[in-house]
Order: sequence, then C-alpha cells, then structure tokens
Amino acid sequence: RLPHHIFNFSHRRKVKMAFSINTFRSNALNNAGARANLFDVTMTGAPVAGLNASEFTFACKAAQIPSSTVGVVEVPYFGRVVKVPGNKTFENWTVTIINDEGFEIRNAMEKWITAMGTHEGNVATISAGDGTLYGQATVNQYAKAGGTVLEAYNFVNIFPINVAAIDLAWETNDAIEEFTVEFAYDYWTHGTIVT
Repeated sequence: RLPHHIFNFSHRRKVKMAFSINTFRSNALNNAGARANLFDVTMTGAPVAGLNASEFTFACKAAQIPSSTVGVVEVPYFGRVVKVPGNKTFENWTVTIINDEGFEIRNAMEKWITAMGTHEGNVATISAGDGTLYGQATVNQYAKAGGTVLEAYNFVNIFPINVAAIDLAWETNDAIEEFTVEFAYDYWTHGTIVT
C-alpha cells in the first residue's frame, strides 16, 4: 500500500489565474486598439500627372506601415561570435490600387516607369541626379473616434520598380480590377520618433 502523502494534494498551492478580460482590456486595449483599415496614403512630388490628386488617396486600398531592419555584423573572438549592429536596410514598399475605367493611376505608374527608360529606345527622360525621378508618400493611421491622425510615416525619394499585372478572366464577376505597385525608396521617417 502506498504512503498516504502520495495521495494528499493539499500541499499544492492555489495559483490565481490572470484570465480577467477587464485586466486585458485595461492593459492591452486601453486605447481601443489601432485599426488596420483606418488609413490613407498620399502621394506628392511624383514626376507624372495623375498621382498627386485625391483620387490616388481614395484608390489606394492597401499599404503597410514599414518595417525596421538592422543588419548584424558577426565578429569572431576566440572561438565565439560577438554580434554588433550593422547597417540599416529598407525593404521595398507595396501598395494595392483599385483600377478605375479611366486608368488614371495605372497610366501614371506606367508613364513613371517608362520615363526611367522607354521600351523601344531605352531612353530616360527623368534622372536621379536632378531629382526628377523621385516622389514622396505618406501613410496616415487614423483614430477610431474620428479623423485624428494618430501616426504618419513618410517615405522619402520613392520610385516604382514594379507595376504588377492585372488578371483578366471571363468568369470573374462582381469584382473591380486592382493591381499592386512596388516602390523602392531611400528611407522613411515617423514624426519626431524616427527622423
């Protein structure tokens, strides 16, 4: 027969579980939680017509708040590796555009890319050297309570590197065309937080 203490579980402490929804709400969601669908994108300084108008802001249906990436330099030392911060890198930025029957934004993006080198003659009409290549863009994140801008991310010296295809199909009903545009840029800023 086993000793009595093996079956005696009274020595275990009772742990109070932190499963309170009110605790979660007051700590993680005390400001109601930022909403991924409350944003807009503005474009300024683009070297072609059609992108600085308000239509771009309304047609840009998806974007990203940019990532922050720092490389790592590994320095060997007596069989060990010491890691130190390396150079900062900026990944390309992609937006999704609703295509209107006027094709204004699609045409503007194609003109921008073509101005870097025409299809037939491969002749550039804009240049990084004189600044005519670049535009600027801003992503505004809005508050749920109204039109207050919570945060603004600014992309400096952007230019398109890929205007994606638009898929066409006879069986596609009740859908509006859309396409993505991938931009390269020098860097981004975030108000007084990241300059």
